Amino acid sequence: MSRGAPVNPSGGKKPDSDLSFSELVGPVTPLKVRGRVNVKKPPPPPRARFKQADERAVLEESISGGPSEPAISAGDEISFRRKGVPISVLKDLRRGKYAIQEELDLHGMNTSQARAALRQFMSELLMSDTRCVRIIHGKGLRSGPRGPVLKGKVVTWLPQWDEVLAYVTAPENNGGTGAVYVLLAR
Repeated sequence: MSRGAPVNPSGGKKPDSDLSFSELVGPVTPLKVRGRVNVKKPPPPPRARFKQADERAVLEESISGGPSEPAISAGDEISFRRKGVPISVLKDLRRGKYAIQEELDLHGMNTSQARAALRQFMSELLMSDTRCVRIIHGKGLRSGPRGPVLKGKVVTWLPQWDEVLAYVTAPENNGGTGAVYVLLAR
């Protein structure tokens, strides 16, 4: 018998909408069960680009007692430019020509809290396409005769990350000597 549309008793063909699935498709053969389940592989864990530099910096600090901090006063402007980065990039950063995409405020933190916050912040930044950030370290006006503690620490910590290309004191209307603009490699 050929596989045409079934004939109804009145002699005409049934419309397709009145056909059952088995009448429409015909005989079927079930697939063999292979005992396998298709499972999607989980994506690999995110790779921390800063992890190696961060671990190296911690090791160096533990061996040498920490990098020496320059004597910085509350009103001092600070800047850093990695070798190979043109001076024009530093000037553009100082003028605010890069859009600030993220911000970290270290106000009120002690040194260990600030270091942990900065590590976490940098780790998150490296997982994104963030290019320029502002880090508020404060002017250290309440630090007494010691001067600005976190400002000196930030100046020492930031160059330890290879991804930090440059940083400069923020303009007065954006934190002034209490904040830095940081330019990151992509």
